[in-house]
Amino acid sequence: MSTAIPSRLLAAGDYLANPAPRLDHVRMLVVGDVMLDRYWFGDVSRISPEAPVPVVRIERREERLGGAANVARNAAALGAHSGLLGVVGKDEAGEQVDALLRDSSIHSYLKRDEAISTIIKLRVIGRQQQMVRIDFEDAPTETVLRDKLTQFRALLPDYDVLIFSDYNKGSLVNVAEMIREARAAGKIVMVDPKGDDFSMYAGATILTPNKSELRRIVGNWKSEDQLTAKAQALRTELGLEALLLTRSEEGMSLYTDHEVLHVHADAREVFDVSGAGDTVIATMAAMLGAGAPLDVALATANRAGGIVVGKLGTATVTREELFGA
Repeated sequence: MSTAIPSRLLAAGDYLANPAPRLDHVRMLVVGDVMLDRYWFGDVSRISPEAPVPVVRIERREERLGGAANVARNAAALGAHSGLLGVVGKDEAGEQVDALLRDSSIHSYLKRDEAISTIIKLRVIGRQQQMVRIDFEDAPTETVLRDKLTQFRALLPDYDVLIFSDYNKGSLVNVAEMIREARAAGKIVMVDPKGDDFSMYAGATILTPNKSELRRIVGNWKSEDQLTAKAQALRTELGLEALLLTRSEEGMSLYTDHEVLHVHADAREVFDVSGAGDTVIATMAAMLGAGAPLDVALATANRAGGIVVGKLGTATVTREELFGA
């Protein structure tokens, strides 16, 4: 007769690292879909006479790192040595991504693809609410992806922790090979997955799907026990050390071979959830790279996610916000 795996609820405050770990010793390489997030802020005072839509008069513009670049930005904000490997176009937006990486002290290993445009997500904000999002995107070419794989192999010895940030935009077609090589080299490998097939992520240390992403793979569940069974079956099938399920207002659950850890959401005020998953995976990876146990890393990542959803847009959490002065 099989023995049920124990389940434990973390009281988040009891598991935060004390003293704060030396995250500046962590060397983290983020690989994935690089984007530029553009925000246009304005005032809404009337409805268009052309169609029943609000007219936003733009007053301010901001540009931020998005996608995998936001993961690297979160790691750098915590003090980790952060590098980014990805693909952008040979265009103005690609130049802007490079400039933002320099401003955030992120080591850039961007590959320039002359055949594509840099991925851009343009958000129009009126009265502190997102009115519309406009996406511009192209998949990288095969030649550039081969060059990226070669550079990944050259960079691998210099980094302790790898994050693969997959937004299903085409820059991680070689992710299975990258994961195998990173694990063979003894690296911590975390993956933020996308799509209908997770088999390409087999062998990673930790996979971090949200509820909708997990549901696409394992189907619906009607109870916590059924969810646990499905999550554990997937973790075993993929050969993962752990599966971290981010559950929005329900917090997070971490499934391992010997226990299930739950932590309640730590958000005091939810203002904008965009980029929260980037903050969670970057914080979790940084903590594990610094040698923190899983429960401490989980509680700290949960706290970081709770802080960042109280900010507008793709934001970061600083070391001071997370651990205090």
